[in-house]
Amino acid sequence: MSITKKTILTLAVIVILLSLSIFAALYTRNNVMRKDDQDYIRLLKEVITLVKSNYVEEVDSKKLMQSAVKGMLASLDPHSEFMAADSFKEMQVHMSGSFGGLGIEINIVDGKLTVVSPIDDTPAFKAGIKPGDHILKIDDKFTKEMNISKAVSLMRGEKGTKVTLTILRNGSSTPLTFPLIRDIIKTKSLKARTLEPGYGYIGIAEFQARTGEDFANALKKLRAENGGNLHGLVLDLRYNPGGLVDQAFSVADRFIGEGLSNGLIVYTEGREPSAKKSWTAFVGEKEPHYPIVVLINGGSASASEIVAGALQDHKRAIIMGTQSFGKGSVQNILPLRGGDGLKLTTAKYYTPNGRSIQAKGITPDIVVSAMKPKVSEPKKDKEIREKDLENHFETPGKEPAKEQKKELHPVTKPDETGKNDYQLSRALDLLKGVDLMSQLKLGK
Repeated sequence: MSITKKTILTLAVIVILLSLSIFAALYTRNNVMRKDDQDYIRLLKEVITLVKSNYVEEVDSKKLMQSAVKGMLASLDPHSEFMAADSFKEMQVHMSGSFGGLGIEINIVDGKLTVVSPIDDTPAFKAGIKPGDHILKIDDKFTKEMNISKAVSLMRGEKGTKVTLTILRNGSSTPLTFPLIRDIIKTKSLKARTLEPGYGYIGIAEFQARTGEDFANALKKLRAENGGNLHGLVLDLRYNPGGLVDQAFSVADRFIGEGLSNGLIVYTEGREPSAKKSWTAFVGEKEPHYPIVVLINGGSASASEIVAGALQDHKRAIIMGTQSFGKGSVQNILPLRGGDGLKLTTAKYYTPNGRSIQAKGITPDIVVSAMKPKVSEPKKDKEIREKDLENHFETPGKEPAKEQKKELHPVTKPDETGKNDYQLSRALDLLKGVDLMSQLKLGK
């Protein structure tokens, strides 16, 4: 009995000593980490002090500190960003869907302020500004080393006021000047129409707060225009830069998880356990199982790629067009004191089959150029994709999407009427062909 007590006592002492050792190791490690952080902060303070004391001109402390934070975040990836109070407010205004400006989606590519896409029916679109255009000046201010928030703030303004953009177009050495008049930019959530009896079209320009609801209403309207049923639908996500992800889920949900089963739409992974999430379609009323063609191109990014990837993996739609942009990262918006904000990348998206969108994009099932190929092709404007952005994420361990060897299409907006829209014409032909084949199988 005494031996047993002695053994238990010895084991207890060992456990206590082992626990203390582990605690001490963890405590030391945390202290080292905190010490490193303190050293970095001390370095930053030292540099700021030296700059303020010795720089040739007087320095604005707030501007200096904000620039340091912006530089820190810019070194992470193209989408993490510090936003000063005015920029943070501007972002919130943009997502509301109504603001004064020119109507341009921009990004930094190879250190240059670059047009990703002009928004339909805006001053920039009507003036002929194209994706891939480099903005050299906004009025008299050069854009070299200018961040996106600053550029946006310069282009935004009251309706009726003038702003001049100086642009360098790919393949040209002569800058172009565009005098523009700001207007209220009401970014339309979507456009819907009947292409031919039985065949509908819905084009989503950007996923905004009401897109899911507008999409459901558009489907009802199209069915009503076509005797209660559709033979096929073209979902146009070309030049859709993304937007509110929950609205993208709402669109995909109309077609996924049919019957009694749920269907995975997208999932995320990140460094922290909290970043691992999945979104599945709701069980409930779905659209009838008619054929769908989804149109994408190099301007289709983020939330639009989630929709295309989910419908492709579930074999619910045929994806047609050209390789999409490849933005597969998740940004959280974090408010800071004083009205500032932080946009920080926290995770990456994956399609239901585990494909990474990041820097790869969605590969169409059927590659169709924007213009009918000719024997002799002129030099094409370059499409900007995620992989072209500085400090973009790679995704190790995932199979890359197959690159298209040929880019046959110039980067131009689709024709508003659809009459000269080659991709849309091919999408409609495909829907009609699928419908015809199904009728032949049924012996109709």
